[in-house]
Amino acid sequence: MHELLLLAAETQVESVCDALIELDALSVSVEDADADTPAEEALWGEPGMPIVREAWQRSTLKALLPSEAAAVEAATLILAQEWAIDVHVLSIQPLAEQDWVRLTQSQFAPVEITPEFWIVPSWHEPPAQARQIIRLDPGLAFGTGTHPTTRMCLRWIARQAPALSPSWARVLDYGCGSGILAIGAGLHGARQIEAVDIDPAAVEATQANAQANGVTLQAGLPDLIGEAAGTYPLVLANILATPLKLLAPLLSGHVAAGGHLVLAGILERQAEELQQAYAPWLPLSVTDQEDGWILMTAQRPAWHHRRP
Repeated sequence: MHELLLLAAETQVESVCDALIELDALSVSVEDADADTPAEEALWGEPGMPIVREAWQRSTLKALLPSEAAAVEAATLILAQEWAIDVHVLSIQPLAEQDWVRLTQSQFAPVEITPEFWIVPSWHEPPAQARQIIRLDPGLAFGTGTHPTTRMCLRWIARQAPALSPSWARVLDYGCGSGILAIGAGLHGARQIEAVDIDPAAVEATQANAQANGVTLQAGLPDLIGEAAGTYPLVLANILATPLKLLAPLLSGHVAAGGHLVLAGILERQAEELQQAYAPWLPLSVTDQEDGWILMTAQRPAWHHRRP
């Protein structure tokens, strides 16, 4: 394995990346060539927002290639292109053989939700203080417990379960990703659990993760619940603000009388627009926040019968 290091102007980054991929690079990454210097540029975006720029004015491209010959050939072919006048080869270096699986696994440690409730990858031993754990390995679907939105949802489930779980006869996890919220609810006393996602890979991940954690649930595409499949004492949705706004009537309509709606994937500055979107159905409020993200929840009033 060899690493080819190139320097390119912002306008050339996309072309160089495309060329490297065509030349069988195993991976390509782009970094600010002026990082950690006074010329370093802040280049970032937020979920759901358009990306203003794709690269830095001076970008470093790192490409992994299977051999030194492949790295030399890739560099030679790229420099031969007319558009590559400002592309420069910085180095071609051999990489030491590594156990990439072990290296990847080392990046995922147990995640604390509460002092007693943890997410633990299958290759780790649970912490001694853990009373409840979810065994979850990083996969294709979103939701490993490392993101604040996931942690806040699970924290809400764990903290509310002692008082509310007797009422969780049905639970809906909408946009289930890895199934982590549905599994968390199941481990805290929820009974009939339905998890839906628009991504078939997420449905498969949810089914596998639920089985690994001994949780029984139904997982499927959104037509599993349809437009009118009844109501739930607990509805969970960790997606992003824009789809959550569009789903306001559907999600609100699935909340039973006295039931709770728990929403995440929302930035602090988006709280008011979410409240306005859900106002015709439910009164949302902020109940947790972490690293610029917030958790919003609502409870539908229970029906009150007047005495005759």
